[in-house]
Amino acid sequence: MRRINGTALIIAALVATVGALAFPVWSYADRSGTGQDNLNAASVATQWGPLTATDRDFLVKVRLAGLWELPAGQQAIERAPTKAIKDAGDHLIVGHTDLDKRARDVAAKLSVELPNQPSDQQQAWLRELSAATGQDYERKFANLLRNAHGKVFALIAQVRHTTRNTLIRQLATDANQTVLDHITMLEGTGFVDFDAIANEAAGGATASPTGPPPPNGNLPPQPAPVSPSGDQSFTSRPSTQPGPPTAINTNRP
Repeated sequence: MRRINGTALIIAALVATVGALAFPVWSYADRSGTGQDNLNAASVATQWGPLTATDRDFLVKVRLAGLWELPAGQQAIERAPTKAIKDAGDHLIVGHTDLDKRARDVAAKLSVELPNQPSDQQQAWLRELSAATGQDYERKFANLLRNAHGKVFALIAQVRHTTRNTLIRQLATDANQTVLDHITMLEGTGFVDFDAIANEAAGGATASPTGPPPPNGNLPPQPAPVSPSGDQSFTSRPSTQPGPPTAINTNRP
């Protein structure tokens, strides 16, 4: 009898152990607060597809960008220290006037409220530009705006990749073209501090870099070109041509 009771206790203990190990797996799969739960909870249905919190944040950021970058561009034209700065300001005005119109149209259709004032940080940037003069102004203009455009690029890519809403997807496509155009023009001023941008990004990075080892002075083997096989003809053309980068066409329908 004692032997039977001892066996029963051992079996019961094993069952309890297995249950304890299985419970965290089961509870994690079903618990609220996971990424999928958050996505579903923050999304609303529209006739153009689900609208997520990230989609709405993107709409607000497009609006905010225009609220401070358009005045910055207008100031650059008025002060016009060099033609390159004036040309960049021209692109900022044209691009954000167009993009803001598109963003307001999308927001109205999706019932998303948009701000009417730049953020506190953006207003501080405008004050910083207004207080600067000469080459200091040119440098601040190029770097403040280039840094802002570079950071929003990541959000545009994320939204373009993940959104299920057709209106947001099209706006992300438009924003991508506009931001790339502005980045190109700002870099064309010759004042962008690429070392500062790289160091700031490295300061916030958490993952180790990956890729080939650094060059050791020896020429690596020449890679084979990627090319089609067979005898086909193609109608499309490369997105960029040889030579300096060209401005993206913002005169879209």
